[in-house]
Amino acid sequence: MPRSHPPTLITLVRATIRAHGLVRSGSTVLVAVSGGPDSMALLHVLAGLRSRMGFGLFAHGVDHGLRPEASQELDVAERFARSLDIPFGRTAVAVQPGGNLQARARTARWKALWEAAERTGAERIATGHHADDRAETLIMRLTRGTGIRGLAVLPPRDGERIRPMLRARRTDITAHLARHAVPHCHDPSNDSRRFLRTRVRREVVPLLQELCPRAVEHMCALADEAALTRAADWLRPNLGVTHHKC
Repeated sequence: MPRSHPPTLITLVRATIRAHGLVRSGSTVLVAVSGGPDSMALLHVLAGLRSRMGFGLFAHGVDHGLRPEASQELDVAERFARSLDIPFGRTAVAVQPGGNLQARARTARWKALWEAAERTGAERIATGHHADDRAETLIMRLTRGTGIRGLAVLPPRDGERIRPMLRARRTDITAHLARHAVPHCHDPSNDSRRFLRTRVRREVVPLLQELCPRAVEHMCALADEAALTRAADWLRPNLGVTHHKC
């Protein structure tokens, strides 16, 4: 059954940070901010938690040079960050249009974020991924073919990358933005059906939720179980057994 009184986004993020040890007291977090709803909500929530949980914040945006509006969206993010007393930086990268565009943009973005984290002394980089993102990624892995370990997608922590909103649904984020009047922008490329993720988000996930309203939660639980399986494999002593991929 759906939650009758769902926890706020702030409560969900705080619980996730504590449950998974995402941020140490006295450490610094770099928040990847694009100006979109997810990253702006995350920035706002972490700004409210930093004092009571004892961590510092920087925000950083990356302009991939693919859309003229991107620079203006980062302007919105910068103004909002500064209104929260959070230092903001940005990096412009060159990603030429062509095949596998999203993957190449992702690689360039993470390179810029790692460099920004090093400059600011940040120990963690926080991104705005949430439960719906995780379910979409799991479906994409399934359609392309994978084993159980390949379903361990978007964990709460992946090295120095952290995802504090991973227990939140997209609806939780939308509610937070409205409740706190958080400014945000819309990237029209997220609506393009030429990207597989867009079709999964708009066509596949709604159908699965018609069949089962808790489909997203179940898929996230499967990703958690796959992560435990992968961790157990790493810890298992090498007994000379050869594992073959399907």
